[in-house]
Amino acid sequence: MQTRKKYLFLTFLASWLLLFFFGGDQLRRFAFFSGRKAAARRSWPRWTDRSLLKSFADPEELQRDGDPSLPSPRERRAARLSFQRSSGCRMETCFDFSRCERNGFKVFTYPQERGQPVSETYGKILSSIERSRYHTPRPEEACLFILGIDTLDRDHLSGHYVRNVDEKIRGFPLWNGGRNHLIFNLYSGTWPGYTGELGFDVGQAMLAKASFDTQSFRPGFDVSIPLFPKEHPQRGGDRGWLYRDSVPPKKKYLLVFKGKRYLTGIGSGTRNALHHIHNGKDIISLTTCKHGKDWEKHKDTRCDKDNVDYERFDYQELLHNSTFCIVPRGRRLGSFRFLEALQAACIPVLLSDGWELPFAEAIDWGKAAVVASERLLLQIPSAVRCIHPERVLAFQQHTQFLWDAYFSSVDKIVHTTLEIIRDRLAPHRSRSRFLWNALPGGLLVLPDFSTHPGDFPFYYLQQGYSPSKKFTAFIRAVSQAGSLSQPILRLIQAVSGSQFCAQIVVLWSCETPPPPRGKWPQSSVPVTIVPGTRKLSDRFFPFGAIQTDAVLSLDEDSSLSTSEVDFAFSVWRSFPERIVGFSTQSHFWDPEQGRWGYTSKWTNELSIVLTTTAFYHRYYHSLFTELLPAGLRELVDGLAACEDILMNVLVAAVTKLPPIKVTQRKQHKEGVAQQADPSAPAGAEGTDGSPRFSRRQDCLDQLADWFGYMPLVSSQLRLDPVLFKDQVSILRKKYPSLEK
Repeated sequence: MQTRKKYLFLTFLASWLLLFFFGGDQLRRFAFFSGRKAAARRSWPRWTDRSLLKSFADPEELQRDGDPSLPSPRERRAARLSFQRSSGCRMETCFDFSRCERNGFKVFTYPQERGQPVSETYGKILSSIERSRYHTPRPEEACLFILGIDTLDRDHLSGHYVRNVDEKIRGFPLWNGGRNHLIFNLYSGTWPGYTGELGFDVGQAMLAKASFDTQSFRPGFDVSIPLFPKEHPQRGGDRGWLYRDSVPPKKKYLLVFKGKRYLTGIGSGTRNALHHIHNGKDIISLTTCKHGKDWEKHKDTRCDKDNVDYERFDYQELLHNSTFCIVPRGRRLGSFRFLEALQAACIPVLLSDGWELPFAEAIDWGKAAVVASERLLLQIPSAVRCIHPERVLAFQQHTQFLWDAYFSSVDKIVHTTLEIIRDRLAPHRSRSRFLWNALPGGLLVLPDFSTHPGDFPFYYLQQGYSPSKKFTAFIRAVSQAGSLSQPILRLIQAVSGSQFCAQIVVLWSCETPPPPRGKWPQSSVPVTIVPGTRKLSDRFFPFGAIQTDAVLSLDEDSSLSTSEVDFAFSVWRSFPERIVGFSTQSHFWDPEQGRWGYTSKWTNELSIVLTTTAFYHRYYHSLFTELLPAGLRELVDGLAACEDILMNVLVAAVTKLPPIKVTQRKQHKEGVAQQADPSAPAGAEGTDGSPRFSRRQDCLDQLADWFGYMPLVSSQLRLDPVLFKDQVSILRKKYPSLEK
């Protein structure tokens, strides 16, 4: 009996000991521990070297209670729980693909709430979406939804902070827990931690967020975007500082930084250490403490000297004259300096541990930036000195490509975000990383056309491909008569006589039906008739009947010889990404009227090749129809005089190159396309001062406004056959008929 009591006592004692050692955390939650716990929390340690270890903030500031501007503990806990619930989101689990099956990838923007204005930057983002080819005004067609509530700035100390977002979005019938929604954000968190919390439950929505950290970023679901200022242009944007195909001169400085130095708080560690690498010669690292309201309260012994040195150098001059630019983290991981360095062709040296770089899902940043570690700051000078000059030049050129392709405007940032999401919907028909990281960039490569580089006109030389050895003659017929006119008969005979012609496609845009097959002239190549409308933009529709890479665009009354066609095609095969043709015109800036001018006079300058007689790649039909929004094509149809200008502007915007003029047997004046303009009065020609000329000039002005800049590139180049006009035997010339 005594033994049994002894065992029971020992078992009871062991149970209490186990409960005390392993369940102590649970016991501390009882009320009788709460007072001791509160006292322990407020018992801040008194360091013996307190004068050397200055605190980031006063204990009173950290313990302040009752600030109405701070989120309540319940709100912070709800935000954390929301993030934990959504942290496992992937496209397969938190996105409804069925909404995208019927109407494709369409984006709907919520209407803005009355009495709730949005910031200028968010207004630009909404405008970019509404101007895109994916926008739809009907929510039932939408695959993706964008909130009308401004969520860019979630710092509750900001004047643009929107309160009670949770209550507002829960009242939206389309919210559905955030499913198929995309939320844009530039600033999250606030002093002192600047965490990534947005202050509301995002549910299953995707985030397009700046300063994304790798811990909270959900790969394949969220999109990391760059931090950009409110002055960032809506469209177009300034070009990079390094001209294409140019070799930059040797820069004065190797490595530079000029910016704020945070004396306290997050982000201060890296910037406080930057002075260690400054040598005053080829490495310049300048910081200033003079910012914020109470900087003098926290200034240290270096501040006065730093502030003086800081004023001795101009920031823009340093960007222009340095090879590498240090881009440290600020209060948040991202920085405006990142885009500034890209534009300046100053290779970014990133000091922001844990930053998910913008569009890293598509962009290979190893070709344009040096990703360093904040802990290895002192090793950066020796590391960048070891980079070979050829590699440095490749870095600089790639910064310019990325700036121009994805970052120079709000339009490009937003459209890149949408295209990345769209690629996720059909991985088998998405762009490869090569297409994203090679000229002209992923935004101008349509995966619906092809995903193979050899099918595009930009990669022939780079990938070792060559365009097809045949072309398709594409003739637009607009005659009111029901029978075939004599010019089109002669044109078909001349074109079909070319050894490179594979087929002739006639776009019948007449009100009357085409003549029967027996009335068409005999041809050595097949002739296909496709129905069209009176819209001028129809001539650039990607018709399935066009089977070759090369397209010879013609009007029914164009006049060409077989030799002209053969020579122009041989030139095009050497420049398959450009428009190659005969009749040219040019544009110019008129400073007196403050607008772009247009002239059809024969001069040495050219920037437009009329598509009434021109070769180009058939891919531009797909770009014209699918990339450009419907409103821009309607503008062209409404003016009824500038579809060829729009095609030239589009190709120049893609290639950054001018068209090519080739030799023609006799001069062709504009005016041969009169029948293409039913609204033109009888006898009106395309000369300066005519109604048609005025409409074309208006078109050029409106296109420059829509693109945000003038894409057309001028040239003084004309290509002639070898021995053209030379005083040699005609038997030695390949195209002797061109000189008759």
